[in-house]
Amino acid sequence: MTETFGFLLSDTSRLLRRRFDERARTHGATRAQWKALLGISQQEGINQGSLADILEVEPITLCRLIDRMEESGLVERRRDPNDRRAWQLFLTDKAHPVIDLLRETGIELTAQALRGIPEESITHLSEVLNRIRENLADAPQQQKDAVHG
Repeated sequence: MTETFGFLLSDTSRLLRRRFDERARTHGATRAQWKALLGISQQEGINQGSLADILEVEPITLCRLIDRMEESGLVERRRDPNDRRAWQLFLTDKAHPVIDLLRETGIELTAQALRGIPEESITHLSEVLNRIRENLADAPQQQKDAVHG
């Protein structure tokens, strides 16, 4: 069977997620927690709804995850001063070493995945993947323009 580009990309992504999960579990974290922590670290004070959108999960799913992370002392919820119904999310001091450890895990996994691949090939692959992402991100708008143009 000849593997298609889409299959190879999907399967590679699956394996990267699986290997990251295995390593993150040894540090007492999950990929979902890692993604949430990273999202919060990039936008301290983000509200739960916005973070759910970024992570592409349902708000109730994120709420449960944040509940567990708050119980673990990694995240703090604070009332949004502009919207009493909303909660803003902040990292605690305990979260920063966890984020550092998980970043290091990501760096090690990337090094393993790219082992034996020349730097110029990695650069070219990154450029190609960025272009594919741009093409796919633009696709819905281009289709609308073609239909309504």
